[in-house]
Amino acid sequence: MKRYCTGLGLILLASCSLPIVAKAAELKQIGTIMIPGQKLTNFDISFINQADGRYYLADRSNKAIDILDTKTDQFVGRVGTFVGAVMKDGKVNNDVSGPDGVVFAGNEIWAGDGDSTIKIIDPTTNKTAATISSGGKTRLDEMAFDPRDHVFIGVNNAEDPPFATIISTKQDHKIIGKVIFAEATDGAEQPAYNPGDGLFYMSIPELNKDPKKGAVAVMDPATGKLVKMLPVENCHPAGLAFGPNDNFVLGCNANGKEMPAVITIMNAKTGTVVATVPGLGGADMVNYNAKNNQYYTASRDNPGGPALGVIDAGTNKLVQMIAITGGAPHSVTSSEANGHVYVPVGMVGGGDGTVHVFAPKS
Repeated sequence: MKRYCTGLGLILLASCSLPIVAKAAELKQIGTIMIPGQKLTNFDISFINQADGRYYLADRSNKAIDILDTKTDQFVGRVGTFVGAVMKDGKVNNDVSGPDGVVFAGNEIWAGDGDSTIKIIDPTTNKTAATISSGGKTRLDEMAFDPRDHVFIGVNNAEDPPFATIISTKQDHKIIGKVIFAEATDGAEQPAYNPGDGLFYMSIPELNKDPKKGAVAVMDPATGKLVKMLPVENCHPAGLAFGPNDNFVLGCNANGKEMPAVITIMNAKTGTVVATVPGLGGADMVNYNAKNNQYYTASRDNPGGPALGVIDAGTNKLVQMIAITGGAPHSVTSSEANGHVYVPVGMVGGGDGTVHVFAPKS
């Protein structure tokens, strides 16, 4: 059985001490979703199309995008042909593996592959309708979509230096611009679209080889150009997701070694830090759920062990850390319809190779 720690204390067979500082709606695990085919060992980003409740998971173990139905919490299909988990010297070389990022853009699935291409998949036929190269040699990973201007952004975070490609999702698939981050010395991470100002925001973990100094790059979808860089210290940001009041959460990779474990919340209008959440770190992907008014962190390198972090977006306080056994849980997303939260857990380090499903207790 799995082990969980919540603000109410011990659940099931665990013994752990995780600091909980806020009383708010907590989550509980309500089930798991089995993934057929090859055992789920290597995976990347996940995304839910809120319009129809379909969940898309970049499943490298099966060289495809898995499709799950969040209404029934069941696996319903698989699309695309990707390079899969590419091995080098007996280990997976993530830099050239795929699929990677995935997003629903308009009425299409856009997914990055390990060969620096984007596969555009028609969900009505489950077939690849087009392939676009971003011009790199490594994976096209993190991505986001601007529904107002119909613009996509994809990030080649394993390039040196990393770069972002901004592409129209209209029929011509025009490349609007490319932004190269010459000062980024540890890749570039999760972008997000801000409906408040119509701009893309993207995490830059490290500048000029100083792990304690990162940034958030702000880009204009219309021009494909960099607008500004917002400095971030003592975070090493990876994930980024917008919440209420023009705030966004950063999934800080800080895990108590070079920097104290922390999650940072910033304001897009002011560019300043509005809150820091101590005691939770080592995060990769993050997510915001408006129905639950909570931020979620996939904290695979959390100092107390891998965990799903739950933060109240109203108070910016830590609600809960749910311990997850193994599986390198670095991906998280949630449904606005039912408030369920989804965390893939691989079959490494004791993980079970399923998608864990959580829901509010009340």
